[in-house]
Order: sequence, then C-alpha cells, then structure tokens
Amino acid sequence: MTADLAPQAGAFVRAHTELRPVPGVPEISLHLADDAIELWQEVEAAFGLDDTPPPFWAFAWAGGQALARYVLDHPQRLAGARVLDLAAGCGLVAVAAAKAGATSVTANDLEPLAAAAIELNAEANAVTVKPYLGDLLGETSVDADVVLAGDIFYERHTAERVLPFLQRAHAGGALVLVGDPGRAYLPRERFESVATYTMPMAAALEDADVKQTTVWSLTD
Repeated sequence: MTADLAPQAGAFVRAHTELRPVPGVPEISLHLADDAIELWQEVEAAFGLDDTPPPFWAFAWAGGQALARYVLDHPQRLAGARVLDLAAGCGLVAVAAAKAGATSVTANDLEPLAAAAIELNAEANAVTVKPYLGDLLGETSVDADVVLAGDIFYERHTAERVLPFLQRAHAGGALVLVGDPGRAYLPRERFESVATYTMPMAAALEDADVKQTTVWSLTD
C-alpha cells in the first residue's frame, strides 16, 4: 500500500478492528483484530492490491507486549526521553512509552494502515505519538534517546538491516531495548536480558497460547 491511500486507512482500521484492552498490558487499549488471514484478504480487496504485507498493525504481538510491559514497569528509563518505536505496527510500545513519561514519541512503520492504527490507538489512550511513515534503516544517525523494537527479528533480511541501525543508535548514546519471543534471527550475543515475561498470545498467530518473551538491551 502506498502513502496516497493513507486518507482511507483510518476508516478502514476503525471498521475492521475492535477497541479492547491488551491482555498482557491491560492499562492500554488498542484497535485489534482476531483473524489475520481474513483481515489480510479484506485489505487487498478494499484497496485493490494483491501484494500487501500481512496486517501486523492489527495485533499485539508477544514481543511488543513484553516491551510495553517493561516500559510501563520501569518508567524511569524513559522519563523525559525522546523515544523512537521502530517497526511500530499497532503502536503498542509507543503508547506505553508516552504513558511512561517520554518527552516525545515517534512510531515508525512502512505501512499507511499502521500509521492510521497508531494515530487511533494514541487517541484511544489519550497520549501523543507521532507516526513516521518510511524506511529509517538506512539512516546514518538516529535522533533519539531511546530506541524500542518489539518482535523485529522474525526474518533474516529484516534482521540483517535492523541490527546495524540499532548499533548506530547505541553508538550515538541511545538506550536500545528489544522485545523478542525467541525468534531465530535475534543475535543474542549482542544483547543482555533485562526482563522475562510470559505473555498471552492468540493461538491463531503463534504456536502457543502464551509465549515466554524477553526484553533485551543492546550492549557494546
């Protein structure tokens, strides 16, 4: 989906999701869906597309839930900070960061429907989050005090681009936190564990009803 379809995105998100609390982070309510395949088909039909990515923006994935939980439980790590939520999807982590007292929160994603969902979810939780639509991974510098990424190491090509970006952010002085439920492409040797949670998960999305999920901090 291209940015020129963005004006229709908000109405689509409202029509195809339900506002409800996130199971592992009940302080936050999001516009969520139940059936990924059905929603994916509805996106393609509504916008006349046949190559759109899966609707990651309509679900609270385990990595994002754990990272949001950690952020809310440790607000001192974000208070007064400029925060970037990378590959934000529904914006769960960004909303948590805003609730935790971040000075500003930018939620980055590639999909106009994700940007629309982020706006709606920020509004539903009475916080301010700025969606940023586009690919940041090639940027040579990262203008943030904290970079958050929930469940982003799920695919090899993505992981190979994400890690250098996170390393540049860390080298520039940013705190980098990643929520991950055991994805194959997380380079664990580059991170240290700061918390572990057992997060509820829709069985239709994962291979279990709950996922043990770790929050990692990038190290030198």
